[in-house]
Amino acid sequence: MAVTIRDVAKRLRLSITTVSRALDGYDDVSKKTRERVIRTARALGYVPSRAARQLRRQRADAIGYVIPGQAPYFTDPFSSEFIAGLGDAATSHNLDLLISTASPDSDAEHHIYARWTQSRPVDGIVLSRLRLKDWRAKYLAQNDFPFVAHGHARLRLDFPYIEMDSRAGFVQLVQHLVARGHRRIAYIGAPAKFTLQAERFAGYQEGLADANLAFDHTLVGESDLTRTGGYQAAQRLLDLNARPTAIICVNDLTAIGAMRAARERGLLVGRDLAIAGYDGTEDSEHTDPPLTTLKQPIYDTAQRLVEMLLQRIAGNSIAEPHVILQPELIVRESTAFDIAS
Repeated sequence: MAVTIRDVAKRLRLSITTVSRALDGYDDVSKKTRERVIRTARALGYVPSRAARQLRRQRADAIGYVIPGQAPYFTDPFSSEFIAGLGDAATSHNLDLLISTASPDSDAEHHIYARWTQSRPVDGIVLSRLRLKDWRAKYLAQNDFPFVAHGHARLRLDFPYIEMDSRAGFVQLVQHLVARGHRRIAYIGAPAKFTLQAERFAGYQEGLADANLAFDHTLVGESDLTRTGGYQAAQRLLDLNARPTAIICVNDLTAIGAMRAARERGLLVGRDLAIAGYDGTEDSEHTDPPLTTLKQPIYDTAQRLVEMLLQRIAGNSIAEPHVILQPELIVRESTAFDIAS
C-alpha cells in the first residue's frame, strides 16, 4: 500500500496541514520542522502527488526554455551545456524543465511564448541569444510573466540578466593576435539582430582601433552561429587576393567550421592561419589543433539564472539583478605561434 501524507503526519505527530506546508516549502513552517518532515517522508518512501501539489500552490512546478534555433541546436555544445545547467538547477529545487525549440522571430516562436503565458505549463522562462529589440522580453513583461535572460537587449525595459562582457573579450582577442604579428585580422559574426553580434563586433573594431589598424569591411563575414555557416564564411574570406592571416569567430562552432575551410586549402591552422572562437565549450579543447577561445561559464551561468528566476517567481527582489562577467582568454595552438616564426 502506498505511503500517504497522513502516514507521515502520524509518524511525526503533526497535522496534515503542517506536513503539507513543510513539503511545499512555505516559510511559516520552521526550518527544523521542515527538515524533520522531509527526512521522515524520504525514510517512509512518501512521494507527494504532483497534481495535488500544483493545484494547492496554483503553480506548474516547472520552468521553461525555448532554444532559439532549429533542431540541430540540440547538438550545439553551447545549448547542451546551458540546458544541463538549467536542468540540474531545476532538479535541485524539485522542478521540471520544459524545453522547446523555434527559429528566432518565427511564427512558431511567437506561438510557443503565447501558449506558455496563457496556459502556464511553466512558472517562468529563461531567455538566451537576446536580440537588440527582443520581442520576447517585451511580451513577457507586458504579460507580467516571470523571466530572466542570458544577455541583455537594447530596450527601455528592466529585467534580470547575466551578461558576459564579450566586447572587452574581443578587444583582448585582437590584442593577442596583434602581439603575434597579425595585421590582417578578419571577423566572422552573427546576424545583426543579435545583441551578441553588436557587442562582439564592436569589440573587434575597438581592438583594431587600439592597435592603429584600419577597419576593412572586406575582412568581415557573417555566419548563422553554426559550423556550416563558419565554413562558408571562411571560404569567402580565404578567396580574397590578400587573404587574412587571422580569423576571429563569433562562437566556437563558427570557428570549427572555419578551421575545416582552412584545412581544405592546405593551410596549417596556427601557423599559416590563426583562428579563434568564443564560448569555451568542451569541443574547443578537442579540435585539431586545439582552439583559442574566450571562455564563458555556461553551466554555472545557467544555474545562477534559475536561482534568479525562482526569486522572480516567488515575487522576491533579486540582490544583484544585473550581473556582468568577464570571459577568460584561453590561448591554445590555433593562435599560439607568431606569424613571423
